[in-house]
Amino acid sequence: MKADIGLIGLAVMGQNLVLNMNDHGFKVAVYNRTTSKVDEFLEGPAQGTQVIGTRSLAELVESLASPRKVMLMVKAGSVVDQYIEDLLPLLAPGDIIIDGGNSLFTDTNRRTQYLADKGLLYVGTGVSGGEEGARHGPSIMPGGNKAAWAAVKPIFQAISAHVDNEPCCEWVGDNGAGHYVKMVHNGIEYGDMQLICEAYQLLSEGLGLSTDEMQAIFADWNRGELSSYLIEITANILAYKDENGEPLLDKILDTAGQKGTGKWTGINALDLGIPLTLIGESVFARCLSAQKDERVRAAKILPKQRKSFSGDRQAMVQAIRQALYASKIISYAQGFRLMREAAHEYKLALNYGDIALMWRGGCIIRSQFLNNIKQAYQRNPELENLLLADFFVDAMQQAEAGWRQAVVMGIELGIPTPAFSSALAYYDGYRTERLPANLLQAQRDYFGAHSYERIDRPRGEFFHTDWTGRGGKTASTTYTA
Repeated sequence: MKADIGLIGLAVMGQNLVLNMNDHGFKVAVYNRTTSKVDEFLEGPAQGTQVIGTRSLAELVESLASPRKVMLMVKAGSVVDQYIEDLLPLLAPGDIIIDGGNSLFTDTNRRTQYLADKGLLYVGTGVSGGEEGARHGPSIMPGGNKAAWAAVKPIFQAISAHVDNEPCCEWVGDNGAGHYVKMVHNGIEYGDMQLICEAYQLLSEGLGLSTDEMQAIFADWNRGELSSYLIEITANILAYKDENGEPLLDKILDTAGQKGTGKWTGINALDLGIPLTLIGESVFARCLSAQKDERVRAAKILPKQRKSFSGDRQAMVQAIRQALYASKIISYAQGFRLMREAAHEYKLALNYGDIALMWRGGCIIRSQFLNNIKQAYQRNPELENLLLADFFVDAMQQAEAGWRQAVVMGIELGIPTPAFSSALAYYDGYRTERLPANLLQAQRDYFGAHSYERIDRPRGEFFHTDWTGRGGKTASTTYTA
């Protein structure tokens, strides 16, 4: 009996997906460029399963039932293209190649069309949930050539996480839609993690709380509106002790790495002219953390004036909770607003309610309030911004006072809160009817004749003023970003 699907790439994510598929009754053939890994997998985690090991791509393809489905779990970029080229002569029209890595959505656009021209079907799918999710049920976000969906749907929906008996997997859209949504997911993930880190620093450095005290706070927060995977694991991390009984967290170097998806999200937001300020600040916060040696030198040359908090600690803990919740709402509002613009720009038929549903389980950003996002888009599929939905209007109003108090405390004590602060600035800007961009436009027209619109004339009419009396009447080219 031939295998239902083949998988290339036996790193941890690939191995766990294979075991997940096997648990759900699917027969999987595997291949790895370093073939010794195939043997290690079969003799180790896959021992006693019906997984088939192969030592060449030809053997892998030969072991598959038609239409043959080959899933790549390899590093994004040129490696994916190379495997596609290697597989092409081995596959037949109607066969399917699936990329389960974190590929850039524009690469998936290109590959989908390239393989369609050769009679093959391509699926670019986001897979979120880390090692545990891959093993026990990830969030899966497939896109590409929809003709492939019927063939991969039974496998993907079976192995995905389930919430309320619904799979956290649904067809996202054509071409690179799946990888685009996964990119935004990862950007929001960057934001969530930075927000939690800022709350942690305000609690530890600002309020002087012990690790055990903070652990209790995060565990309590996980029982309320902040309930989420990242809050849960933060409480677990704070509880973890090193061999000598001291908190392990205190011994971890404060430099953060990144793999690029958060950066891609920020770059795309700039391309589309969408303010994705919180996620952008989260990426830059990681960049600043990486400058460890320089920061150590700067701390000596530019010492802070040490101040201590003298107010009601318990009240400030609640203010920090409100800041974390309100800023988290901003992060999702910006992320969904970006997807809305991308749907228009790239002709993607995105269902935002389904996206929220797919993120409720399995993935890294899974959280309780994704149900509220799902409901908001069910009530109004054309919702411009999550901040305008009734639930979030009320939530922001309730959290605003504490949010401001937390940011002010950070400013007064010299504790950086780039994500909290940028989220608050966005919130204030978004609900400001008249921003100072009138002055900005006057400046641009003054030095560059870029022209401006007037509030007493119809939109779309542009004007230029000879501000000095020495300029001309000709305006520069006008465009909007």
